[in-house]
Amino acid sequence: MADPAENKSSSSSSSSIMESKPLHPLHQIAGTPTHKLLLKQWLKEEELILNRISLKETQLDSTRKEITQLYSLFFVFHSTALLLLFSAASYGNGPRFCRKSWIPSLVSLFCSLGFIWAIRYKTDVEFHLEKMLEREKEDSSLLSKCVEELKRKGVEFDLLKEVDALRRAKSLRVESKPVRKWSARDFVTLFFFTVSCLVLGLTRNILRSAIRDVVRSGEVAELSVLLLL
Repeated sequence: MADPAENKSSSSSSSSIMESKPLHPLHQIAGTPTHKLLLKQWLKEEELILNRISLKETQLDSTRKEITQLYSLFFVFHSTALLLLFSAASYGNGPRFCRKSWIPSLVSLFCSLGFIWAIRYKTDVEFHLEKMLEREKEDSSLLSKCVEELKRKGVEFDLLKEVDALRRAKSLRVESKPVRKWSARDFVTLFFFTVSCLVLGLTRNILRSAIRDVVRSGEVAELSVLLLL
């Protein structure tokens, strides 16, 4: 039969061992109002950042689709305009077509400038959204590290030091501004400007050939009249 004194000493030693065992960091945070409030605030802010990232990605995809549509419309418009102009030049009604030969060139010029402006604007919007998305992802990564650090350390997490470091990292984050160089957007603008110049040149050539045919037909008509006389 066990001695009651021995049972009492063993139970007291086991209770002292349980008391000396440290709590899990999450239990420590749950028992500390300041750490608990900070964790809730950071988790809420992290959720808001993730929502903003999802929204920016949706906007970026939509902008890229619009840019692709502008590319397609540019080539469809100019190819259709050249085909119609060639047909009109081939089967046009002589002097009337010559008198209005400046209209196709002017329409081609203004439409090309409109397309180039729209493409440049959309590519600038795309670049701006990419920079904002990159910044949001950096904020999310930085905040996730702080949340994991708080969950790992518990009450040992220094609120003043860590929160101040987080604010300093956000406020003093200076984007590197390299020397201005040619970007992909500049090459896209230059490409479409070059294509517009080529289309304008083709338009002028079609008009000149049409006018030349009209002049030749007029000369032939005059020559036939002289021969008849």
